Amino acid sequence: MTAIDLNSDLGEGDAYDDELLQIVSSCNIACGGHAGDADTMAATVRAALVNGVRVGAHPAYPDRDGFGRVSGYLAGDALYEALTKQVTNLADIAAQLGARLTHVKPHGALYNDAVADRELADVIARVAAEAHGAPAFVGMANSELQSAADRHGLEFIAEAFVDRAYEADGTLVSRSRPAAVHSDLSSLLARLWGSRKRDM
Repeated sequence: MTAIDLNSDLGEGDAYDDELLQIVSSCNIACGGHAGDADTMAATVRAALVNGVRVGAHPAYPDRDGFGRVSGYLAGDALYEALTKQVTNLADIAAQLGARLTHVKPHGALYNDAVADRELADVIARVAAEAHGAPAFVGMANSELQSAADRHGLEFIAEAFVDRAYEADGTLVSRSRPAAVHSDLSSLLARLWGSRKRDM
């Protein structure tokens, strides 16, 4: 039987993190790139533990002003160092609190850029492969993210966004375009259960 891991991005300053932690099974915690700091990371890890939610890192381009949504913000060794710092900081905090990182999922523009960029996907996968706790790598199926996971010997978790619109090639519609994000609850539930029935 197919199971769905309900996942959410947390620790980004949203007022509803506590409510979300009561319904999700895993979370991606902002670790200082686009949002978050040591205090919010620790608070989110503690809350995740209380709710039995798996903890993952949500590294981003180090662009807090743009919330990690500026494409091509950084690359190469500088990006590798920035992402390593983010993931290591969260991994250390999690370990101190009795948790481990179960996965790494890039955020925002970093994720979208890496879907079709082999070199960028390799940088992120390398960071994940070197992280404490042997985390899995989360990303879009049949993308450079999945190929990078294979090259670095990482478990890969393919994901789908129930609240986002998709292009014909399977990539996400840019948030700058109308109807890129779905918000009607009934349509979201229909998409979720429809996809689950197809997988069963």
